[in-house]
Amino acid sequence: MSKHYHLIVIGAGSGGLVAAAGAAGLGAKVALVEKHKMGGDCLNTGCVPSKAIIRTAKLIYDAKTGSRFGLSDLNADINPSTPLRVDLSQIIKSVQSVQGKLEPHDSPDRFRKLGVDLHFGTFRFISPYEITDGTVTLSAKRFVIATGASPFVPPIKGIKEISILTSDNVWSLKEIPKRLVVLGGGPIGAELTQVFARLGSRVTVVEMLDSLLIREDAEVSQAIKERFIKEGIEVLTGHKAVEINPSTLLRVDAERSRSIKKSGESFELMAQEGEKEKRIPFDQILVAVGRAPNVNNLDLEKAGIRFSRKGIAVDDYLRTSAKHIYACGDVVGPYQFTHTADFQARLILRNALFPGRSKIDYRVVPWCTFTDPEVARVGLNEKEAKEKGLHHDIYSYSFKDLDRAVCDREDEGFIKVLTQKSSDQLLGVTIVGPHAGDLLHELALAMHQRIGLKKVASMIHVYPTLAEISKRVGDAYQRTRLTPRYKKWLERYFRWRFG
Repeated sequence: MSKHYHLIVIGAGSGGLVAAAGAAGLGAKVALVEKHKMGGDCLNTGCVPSKAIIRTAKLIYDAKTGSRFGLSDLNADINPSTPLRVDLSQIIKSVQSVQGKLEPHDSPDRFRKLGVDLHFGTFRFISPYEITDGTVTLSAKRFVIATGASPFVPPIKGIKEISILTSDNVWSLKEIPKRLVVLGGGPIGAELTQVFARLGSRVTVVEMLDSLLIREDAEVSQAIKERFIKEGIEVLTGHKAVEINPSTLLRVDAERSRSIKKSGESFELMAQEGEKEKRIPFDQILVAVGRAPNVNNLDLEKAGIRFSRKGIAVDDYLRTSAKHIYACGDVVGPYQFTHTADFQARLILRNALFPGRSKIDYRVVPWCTFTDPEVARVGLNEKEAKEKGLHHDIYSYSFKDLDRAVCDREDEGFIKVLTQKSSDQLLGVTIVGPHAGDLLHELALAMHQRIGLKKVASMIHVYPTLAEISKRVGDAYQRTRLTPRYKKWLERYFRWRFG
């Protein structure tokens, strides 16, 4: 059985869905193939469930620290020996209800109504223009590969002998771990570290590098580390996970060849900091050290597509080495974000279906780590500007001086803006604070449209709002224009003008 299309999209995550829906909407004959669920990681195991459970964890934290709002802390209303009862099964049901509300956006019914042919199964290339699942063969003039990425599990001694958690399967937990080790202090690890600490786990986060959120400036990473410690989280940066102690901790079901964790069983992670060893007991371990592109089991070689463990190689037009085949999303990089997959897919629609070509432009890519406080960034930070040798100025403002943040009792954090030297043109913005991901977009738009801080400062912002922080940092720039020389000129002007 064989079918021919104008465009075949492989993978029904964010990038694949945008490409398929967009092409069908333009009138192209489109097939979309997927081996698991529609919606990809974002809907099923990533953005949506993680943000839903972060909201629950935030509610618990606010309730436990009610004295900030003039209320009795929940901790004071219960016996100190009795922990606050948190039912993980009910929380997961709530998360699933959120997913259920969003699922119709990515459902098979919706895409069939859009005119997309859906094929579920594991498809492989058998030639540059054909894929098959062994039963059905599909061919097309153009392809889009959007197969995403999966959690990477490092080769730590003993890790294969135990059941581990990842961002994919953590949603199947039945109860909150009493002692949880999180391997990895990047965005996923940091978010889930704080979530489980707030849900009641005793959490230790182990990061091999010297700081959490290593891509951010030092003061950003330090702010998150200090907040974690304040919330009772053990933070071990500069520690390399070496071995999981298997001594009498496991029984192996030889019949099914897999490890089974007994009730009440515990484990031990051995980590090294230089020559020092640290042993960390735990009941569950969550591995969040990065995600590996899904390039296997596609037989990409048969299509003439170059790839490596880092993903599929593409040019500035998002074409693979087979010029009629495009790729986007986590399988390509350089950013593993839902919104960049969407951005790439839109460019592919233009390049794959119409004459001419447009290059991808990553100059303005915003992102956010949804810890509390959030960490949001667009463009360069100070560390990157120095590495590139760019002359720049820095303007900052603290949430402690922002009236709405003080009213909300959430005044931890700051905004830090880099501009070209002696100019108000933006090079990058970092925000650490409440709703940083939302606040970032005004300045991201300014950066995208090359609007300077002077114009940002001149716009009226509602008082009191957190959005005023953009205006305040614009004011900080304006004040630098009042140089000593200009002040002397003004003094002479006022004497002449008013006597």
